[in-house]
Amino acid sequence: MAKDYLELYTDYLISNRGLATATGLSEMTDAEVSHDQITRYLSGALFDSKHLWKQVKPVVREVQSDDACIIFDDTVLEKQWTDENDIVCWHFDHTKGRNVKGVNLLNMVYHSNDVSIPIGFEVIHKHAYCELDSKEQKRKAWVTKNELMRAMLQTALNNQIPFRFVLMDSWFADTENFEYIVKRKKEFITAVKSNRYFAPSLEAKHQGQFHRVDALELKDKQALRGYLKGYDREVLLVRRIFTNKDGSSGTLDLICSDTSLDGNHVATIYQKRWKVEEYHKSLKSNAAVGKSPTKTITTQMNHIFLSIMAVFKLECLKIKHSLNHFAIRAKLLIKANQIAFAELQRLKGA
Repeated sequence: MAKDYLELYTDYLISNRGLATATGLSEMTDAEVSHDQITRYLSGALFDSKHLWKQVKPVVREVQSDDACIIFDDTVLEKQWTDENDIVCWHFDHTKGRNVKGVNLLNMVYHSNDVSIPIGFEVIHKHAYCELDSKEQKRKAWVTKNELMRAMLQTALNNQIPFRFVLMDSWFADTENFEYIVKRKKEFITAVKSNRYFAPSLEAKHQGQFHRVDALELKDKQALRGYLKGYDREVLLVRRIFTNKDGSSGTLDLICSDTSLDGNHVATIYQKRWKVEEYHKSLKSNAAVGKSPTKTITTQMNHIFLSIMAVFKLECLKIKHSLNHFAIRAKLLIKANQIAFAELQRLKGA
């Protein structure tokens, strides 16, 4: 990997406020680096999770702990005006409740000692095919997100990254995922949909006496041991009750594989899952992940990788300066505005 280009491009993403273009980067360097050089860099070898791990490994080793969490979540990067291909296509965005055109990015974030580091990512590919009956062209992923998640988790284990918990949302609350995690002597905490069924005892399970999760009367952070339908091992069900901004109440039901914990402990650990949401927000707001006009799959994926590296760089700066990503960016933009203002005064006086 051309280290100088990686440093230059990620610095540009953090410093830039608009579209991330090769022309814009070239102009920032006063044409010391040409548009074509940047384009060739983005069009070269494809950067993937192996390249990411090589970059982040030293920092992971500094902050790692046995009680750390690995967090999985996906996000959709809207690309409404970009030509459709295997990665820029239609995906369901659960935050909007509808299909949107864009890139579906699955992320694996390592959270330890109040530091959040991206250690893996996968861009969802949906390949075109022709449906035999309707003769319509459609797209389908050959590998599911759950399969990708398990493969990513195995990579983390192969890289000997210490952690205790895997945190997931309800999309990944799959029995195969549960078994995969516990067989590797790790624990999971995941949200589950309200229509899942739960038996409060082994006897109730054997008698088929399952109840919908949302029909169970539980207080905030109350824990109940029992069995989730379709999964043989005993788990802990913990309910969270929230008050929304509009005054209405909402609930979130959690399933934890470690039945020795209490509801408060489970709720505290799962709160760390919010770190992946902060990571997604920083990717979109501070690293221009969705603001590149790249047109090929290779350049689009390499831009995503470099945006991930830019957020990692912001996390390193957060450790060094005790400022969050947005505060760091704000300082940069204030400085840029001061320089622009001074230049304007110079031009007016010239």
